[in-house]
Amino acid sequence: QVQLVESGGGLVQAGGSLRLSCAASGTFLSVNAMGWYRQAPGKERELVARITRDGTTNYADSVKGRFTISRDNAKNTVYLQMNSLKPEDTAVYYCNSYIIRTFGGASDYWGQGTQVTVSS
Repeated sequence: QVQLVESGGGLVQAGGSLRLSCAASGTFLSVNAMGWYRQAPGKERELVARITRDGTTNYADSVKGRFTISRDNAKNTVYLQMNSLKPEDTAVYYCNSYIIRTFGGASDYWGQGTQVTVSS
């Protein structure tokens, strides 16, 4: 069974920083693309940042220059360094990974979500 376990959310003042982590665990062949999404109250879930296995990244325009996504393939872990946080960054952040299963097939997996709250 595959699980994504997130950590690192919390409450921070505007202008502050947080680092999110997400580790994939269980039995699988490989972890391909990994990413972070967020969902604010009353809004749809949106892509924040995504990184391929070879390190190619893409970001939402709203976070470019402030957030950095990275990964450690040996640890099956993805990170999101968030700097210069703004109140509008407040949301539940979800980790997403496209995982190749050991006995065939592949699927998107989601973490349980971690709350990020930025106070003004």
